[in-house]
Order: sequence, then C-alpha cells, then structure tokens
Amino acid sequence: METMTTWRERLWIIIFGSDTVAGKTFDVLLILSIVISVLVVMLDSVKEISEVHGSLLYGLEWFFTLLFSAEYVLRLLTSNRPSRYATSFFGIIDLLAILPTYVSIFFPGSQVLIVIRILRVLRVFRILKFAQYIRESSLLMRALYASRRKIIVFLFAVLTIIVIMGSLMYLIEGEEHGFTSIPRSVYWAIVTLTTVGYGDILPQTTLGQALAALIMITGYAIIAVPTGIISAEIAHQTVDGKKDDGRRECRECGEAGHDNDARFCKFCSHDLDFFEDDAY
Repeated sequence: METMTTWRERLWIIIFGSDTVAGKTFDVLLILSIVISVLVVMLDSVKEISEVHGSLLYGLEWFFTLLFSAEYVLRLLTSNRPSRYATSFFGIIDLLAILPTYVSIFFPGSQVLIVIRILRVLRVFRILKFAQYIRESSLLMRALYASRRKIIVFLFAVLTIIVIMGSLMYLIEGEEHGFTSIPRSVYWAIVTLTTVGYGDILPQTTLGQALAALIMITGYAIIAVPTGIISAEIAHQTVDGKKDDGRRECRECGEAGHDNDARFCKFCSHDLDFFEDDAY
C-alpha cells in the first residue's frame, strides 16, 4: 500500500507539478504533442495533402488520441479527487480533446472537432510560471459571473430594440427592397446595430436610410454599456481580491479557506503554490 502511495505521489508530481525537471519535461512534451496533433487535423482538411498522406495522418490522429487517453486516465488515477479534476475546466477540455476521434467511428467527419485540443496549451501559463495571469483570468471570470444579471437585462433590452427596429424597417422598406419578412429585417437590424454591415440588404427609401443611421449611432452607444458594467465589477473584485474566497485548498491536509495571496497553508504550513492547483 505504501509502494502504491509513493507511486501515485511521484506520478502526480510529474503530471500535475511543474516545479521539477520531470514535471517541466512532461508539460513541454505534452504541449508539443497537442500542437502537432492539431496541425495533423488541419493538414488532413487540405484535400491535396489528404489524398497523398491520408493514411499517415489518420494513423497519427489515432496515435495522439490514444496517447491523450492514457494521460487522461493517469490524471484520474493520480488525483486525490478524481471527480474534481473530471469536472474542472481542464478536465472537461482534456475529455473533449479525445472524444471526437472515438465519435468519428460512428459519425465520420466529427474528428475535425479535435482542434479543441488547442485549448490545452493554456497550461503553458503554469509551466512558464505565469501564475499571475491565471489569477487575473480568475478575477475576470468572477467579474463576469457577478455581473451576469446586469448583462442579461442589457441583452434583453438590446433584443427588444432589435425587434422593434427590424419590424419598422419591414414596414418602411417592404419586400420590394429585400426586407421580405420580419425575421429577415431583424437579421438586418442585428447586423447594423453591431456595426458589422454585411451589405446584403440595403434600405432604399429616405426614411429607411434615416432609421438605419439611427440604428448605427445607437450601436456605438450600446457597445459602451457592457464594457462599463464589467469594468465596474472588475474594480470591485480587485478591491475585494485579498478577501478569503474559501476556495483555495491545501493538497496536503485538504483544508480550505485560505486568502488569495496566501503562500502557505495556515493549518499545516505546506506550500500552497506547490500543492494547490485550481484545476485538480
């Protein structure tokens, strides 16, 4: 039992840790494998290359899938809390990175979704010791979550404006100018309000052009609203950033409730920067 524990601990340090030579080497090789596997899928979509090297690319695709499948299983085996890893951001991405190839057995063509593996290279922040970037991304996510109700209200208000403007444009321009239905007119209103302007539908009447100009100006004004909401929430989160969020856990003793800027566990004194990993 002690041998098994030692084996799991050593493997955990290699797979999840990045403070050792073995851990850094594993992470670098993993990222290189991810990048190469994504390139394989992209090259396979090029008809000229696929016709000549299709069999090789198909074999490489399965090789990387089996490699990442073995890695995923090892992460589950070595993690103290497998369910926590499996439901974490990286855990879900790791699973989604290997599923498309297996699904392609029953639904050919779905393997192109393998490009989602590129999200796994986000681990480079941990490898290069960019921990501050990870903390900043967490702050941004908390700000977005905290302002979700305001954003939802804002989106409903924008949706209301779009429906009204689209309906008015349908009445003003009519079918003869390309506004064949209210849904199509609403589509035009969305394109115009977001300042995309595809140009596939154009108002021809003076009144319609005036309404289009009003929607364009409104679009510029609306862009500032969600920016202000999120910026205010980020400022609020920054002020409260050093408060105890209750989510940091020590891998050694399992206790939570550490301050965001704490380096050592206040219960057992172990190094949180080494043992604590948000994803696992």
